[in-house]
Amino acid sequence: MYDAWLFPAELVEIGDMKTAFVTGATGLLGRHLVRNLVEQGWSVRALHRSPGDSAALREIGAQPVAGDLNDLASLRDGMAGAAFVFHAAALFTMWAALTDFERVNIEGTSNMLAAAQAEGVECFVYISAAGVVMGEGKPMRDVTEDTPLAYPSWAPYLSTKARAQELVLEANKISGIRTAVIMPPMIWGRGMHMLDNIVKNVAEGRFRWPAGGEQMMSTAHVDNVCACAILAAEKSPGGRAYFVSDGKNQSMRAVLSDLLSTRGVVVKAANAPLDMAWRMATVMEFIWRTFRRSGEPPLTRQMLRLVGYDFTVSNQRARDELGYQPVTNWAGGLAKMRASG
Repeated sequence: MYDAWLFPAELVEIGDMKTAFVTGATGLLGRHLVRNLVEQGWSVRALHRSPGDSAALREIGAQPVAGDLNDLASLRDGMAGAAFVFHAAALFTMWAALTDFERVNIEGTSNMLAAAQAEGVECFVYISAAGVVMGEGKPMRDVTEDTPLAYPSWAPYLSTKARAQELVLEANKISGIRTAVIMPPMIWGRGMHMLDNIVKNVAEGRFRWPAGGEQMMSTAHVDNVCACAILAAEKSPGGRAYFVSDGKNQSMRAVLSDLLSTRGVVVKAANAPLDMAWRMATVMEFIWRTFRRSGEPPLTRQMLRLVGYDFTVSNQRARDELGYQPVTNWAGGLAKMRASG
C-alpha cells in the first residue's frame, strides 16, 4: 500500500514497536508530540498538506503522509496498521468563517473517526481545549471534567472544538475504538507563535491588560500535554476526558510577563476594563463582518473570553487515572525558551 519513497524501510514498523498516526504534526504541539513518541521508541506517521513539510517531518523521525483531514483515502493510508491515533490538527484562530471552523474541526474529526474505525485503530486520542467549557463571561476556578460543554455562537473555535469532542467521546460507545480527550489550557513552550503576535502588538503599542491582567489562569507546557496524551493512549479506559495543566496557577500578567521576558520584552501597557473591552470587541466584529475587512479584528469576544476571566482547571482526574505528573515546571520551561533564543 505504501510507496518506498513515502515510507523508507528503516522507518517501517518493526516487531512490537508501537505505531501512531499524528495530525497537526507541523504545529507547536504536534512537533513536540512526534519527537516525544520517537524518543520513546514509537514508529510515527504524520499527516501534512504542504510538500515542504515532508523533509522537516523526516528530520524529527516521522514518516510523512501527504493528505488532508477531508481526504479520507489519505487518512486511511496513514492509519493502516497503526494502533494509535493522536488528532491534534485544528483551525485555531480568533477570526474566521463559521463554515471554516466546522469543516476543519468538526468534519475533519468525523473523517478521522471514520478512517480509524475502518482501519481498526485501537485508541484515538483527541487534543481538545480547556476552553470548551467556557460559556458566558464569568470566573471559573478549579474546573473539573464534569463541567458541561458550552457552545457560544460568538466563539466558533471553542464551540466547534466542543462539538468535535462530543463526537470523539460518543465514538467510544459505538465504534469499538477506545477514545480519550485531552483538554489543555494555554499551551506554551519553545516555538509558540502566539507569543510572536503579542510581541508585535507590544512593539506597536496596541497591547492592553484586559481586566488589569490580574485574572488567574492555568497553563500547560507543551511537554506536559504530550506526556498526558501518551499516558491517555496507554492507560485511559476509554470515553474519558482529561484536563492537563502545569499544576501551578498564576495571574495573566505574571504568565505573559515571564513569557515575554524570554524575548527580552518588558510590557508597559495600560489596563483595559473588561466591560469596555467587550463592547469594543463586539463593535469591531460587527465592522469586520459587515464591511468584509481583511485580516483579524484587533479584539474579539472569543479572545477576551479566553483570557479575560479567572479560569483554572484541576488535573486530578489525569493524576488519578493516568498517573500523570508534570514533566516540565514553569522555571524549567522558561529556561528552555531562553536557551533557544
